[in-house]
Amino acid sequence: MENQLIKQLQEVMPSGMQIPEEIKILYQYIESNGLYTDNNGLRYGFLYPEDKLQKSWKEYVRDGQTIYERDGGTMITFAAGGSANLKAWFKLDESKTAELRELEQKLCVFAQTGYEDSQSAFWLTEQGTLKIVHMGSGSGSTLACVLADNALDFIRLLAIGYDEICWAEDFPYPPNEIPYPDVIVKPNTEFQNWVMQTFHVEIPRTALEIVKYPARMEMDTSEDEFFNWIWKF
Repeated sequence: MENQLIKQLQEVMPSGMQIPEEIKILYQYIESNGLYTDNNGLRYGFLYPEDKLQKSWKEYVRDGQTIYERDGGTMITFAAGGSANLKAWFKLDESKTAELRELEQKLCVFAQTGYEDSQSAFWLTEQGTLKIVHMGSGSGSTLACVLADNALDFIRLLAIGYDEICWAEDFPYPPNEIPYPDVIVKPNTEFQNWVMQTFHVEIPRTALEIVKYPARMEMDTSEDEFFNWIWKF
């Protein structure tokens, strides 16, 4: 049976971009384990059963502080976004047609990384290398940088087990060693084991082992190449 997540992503990818093999393997894992829902003709993929995750939420008070806890590791939603909202994200007016055409050939959104509408996209660099980048919502996360130089490192980043991968302030710490966390997250051990066994890799302790320069929109300068590239527009 044809994998719908792969099919829908192929339909929105610009010419010159190819889905990395590791992402195809990830999407096969998602669909073979039933980790998806369909809504209005679009398939949405997850790393943990949505119903189990929602039922696992707990709230309690510790030392006068409200603590939230849940199962499921990192929350992320995979869906073929393509280039539909690039104009809005880059705040391009109607006169910027050439810039928009360039963006549509260089970026392809494929996942929502945060509940406040942050996103992750494939980025085709000027050198022709495909990297995975973060595009913060601006209303919540302002992270705008290369998340991973390749798809396998992106999958390893997801396996670490942060609540969401849109919060740069969490990246120096292992999950659940973050000072004053908003949510205590139990690891998605099934996904972690699958990553290690399928790709024969180790899972890093912290995101900074993969995310080299976690730049934010409000910063003046950064060594991150995606951060510097977006200011062309």
